[in-house]
Amino acid sequence: MIISKTPLRISFVGGGTDLPSFYEQDYGAVLSCTIDKGVYVIIKERFDDLIVLNWSRKEIVESVDDIEHELIREAMRKVGIKKAVEISTIADIPSQGSGLGSSSSVTVGLLNAFYTYMGIQVSNNRLAKEACEIEIDIVGKPIGKQDQYAAAYGGMNEIIFEKAGGVIVNSLNRIDSGSFRILGSNLLLFYTDITRDANNILAKQNAKTADIFEVLTKMRDQVSPLKQSIERGELEEVGGALAKGWVLKKTLVSGISNDRIDSMYELARAAGAVGGKICGAGAGGFLLLYVPREKQNTVREALKDYREFPFMLEKYGSRIIFNQRNDYWR
Repeated sequence: MIISKTPLRISFVGGGTDLPSFYEQDYGAVLSCTIDKGVYVIIKERFDDLIVLNWSRKEIVESVDDIEHELIREAMRKVGIKKAVEISTIADIPSQGSGLGSSSSVTVGLLNAFYTYMGIQVSNNRLAKEACEIEIDIVGKPIGKQDQYAAAYGGMNEIIFEKAGGVIVNSLNRIDSGSFRILGSNLLLFYTDITRDANNILAKQNAKTADIFEVLTKMRDQVSPLKQSIERGELEEVGGALAKGWVLKKTLVSGISNDRIDSMYELARAAGAVGGKICGAGAGGFLLLYVPREKQNTVREALKDYREFPFMLEKYGSRIIFNQRNDYWR
């Protein structure tokens, strides 16, 4: 039996510039960090030759080609697992529509568990690259690359997307552990009680890239200054950057915000939040807020009708947390 744990992520600034419609014309960049909540993948050998899958549904099939879950199917094809396994996925949040990169965490976690099951050690970069190939090239999702690299590498990173398709991951190594903890303690997540299909929003954004190119450029240009501020310990700059980025993001395409999200955000700001944004593509999922510690109880009271999602920032990427391989079975 192999168990992988792959973190979810929160993105601070630059989201949307990881789409090829943008970075193929000019480079893209995001600043993000993983959190201590994630996706677990369990793979265990079976005595018979069946493939048994446990996700939000249960599948029992005889061939990889018959698997309905497209990410599991394509990850098995990529790694070369053909039969006699039971695979389960468990997540700390709803598996779709959260805005925390859960789909890519599933893909990275599947690959990590599958390669370990086969006795193959692979790099974080390979996990991220192959997860992108599965989600974008094979399955055809209209998404970017930031989530896969965040999930594979872990920690707080500036991720740069080059025009030729390369990806550079720059870890914020200069931020000390004290500042890392303080930053995490000043961040709150509240669930909007809305799940949405990010693919629809991202498809609209892709189609409008030429019209919104200037806005996306401004969002990308937030990354480097905020990275430098965080490394200097100027953590209060995070709140202002979130506020500015959210104003820009709402102008990209229609539907990124709605009355409920606007109401939540206005309540939080009035109660003391410095800034915030909807995680991911928008329209639902989780609202991320930067709130000084002394204002947090007031913000919680203002948003008492919504569920808070407690979390801490995480420095680990996808990792194997249990490994008991029985090689003699194969």
